[in-house]
Amino acid sequence: MKSAAKAVIRTPVDVGRGTGEVRLSVEQVSYAYAPNPSQSPVFTLEATSFQAKPGEIVAILGPNASGKSTLLKLISGALEPLSGRILLNGFVTHALEPRTRAQRIAMVLQESPLLFPARAWEFVLQGRHPYGRSLRFENHEDVAIARNALAQVGAEHLSDRWMDQISGGEKQRIILARALAQQPLLLLLDEPTLHLDIGAQVDLLDGLRRLAAQNRYTVVVVTHELNLAAEYADQVALLQKGKCLRVGPPASVYQRDLLEQVFQTPLTVEMGASGRPRVNAIRPREAESET
Repeated sequence: MKSAAKAVIRTPVDVGRGTGEVRLSVEQVSYAYAPNPSQSPVFTLEATSFQAKPGEIVAILGPNASGKSTLLKLISGALEPLSGRILLNGFVTHALEPRTRAQRIAMVLQESPLLFPARAWEFVLQGRHPYGRSLRFENHEDVAIARNALAQVGAEHLSDRWMDQISGGEKQRIILARALAQQPLLLLLDEPTLHLDIGAQVDLLDGLRRLAAQNRYTVVVVTHELNLAAEYADQVALLQKGKCLRVGPPASVYQRDLLEQVFQTPLTVEMGASGRPRVNAIRPREAESET
């Protein structure tokens, strides 16, 4: 039992412990989609760069078709950059052997379809597959890690519930727990608050903030939620039509003129008591009165 307990509480073995150590390095990365090699690209992500440390949350923001999901896939190693490179603790992500990549990088997608009926703890146990071998059943350590992942997201009470019988917010926590069961260095999330009410959104991001601090995960989140990103992210990368316009803390990126240019709507940007910006849309009549 003691060995299982150690397995539950450990953080990934190669987590950086230096306060200034870079975990993720995106270096002048670009990409292009084309129907075939002989045709011009239909979408191009221009050179993009940023770095993130253990325990940091980076939010990727921008309107539809700006390149957010493409950038996330590049970071995950699912796509190979056209130029530049992406390093995770010094290793090029797309060149990692698939099993190793799955042990170091966990991806939470917008939708995680259920291929067969499963209880929550069985669903979370899928996160242990990168550590197994073919025809290998889970052991006591795997089960302990899966149940601890449920506890980390506050969903241990859902352990025996069927996945098709829980709410959207509860399901998103279970999906996050499956990613945590991989014991990753890098946690990637594509629109994790989609279809969630505001309470569930805040609950999820509160949990991400806590988990990043406690376990020193590096977290990259694609989102449309400007105010939630401003409240929870350490850095923001703002994209528009395949260009990374600015990277930095929310207070430096959330400039009214820049956001209005990107999102094509009148906005106000105010600094809250916490020192983080807050964005509000202006109704047409209000916009006219300010001109």
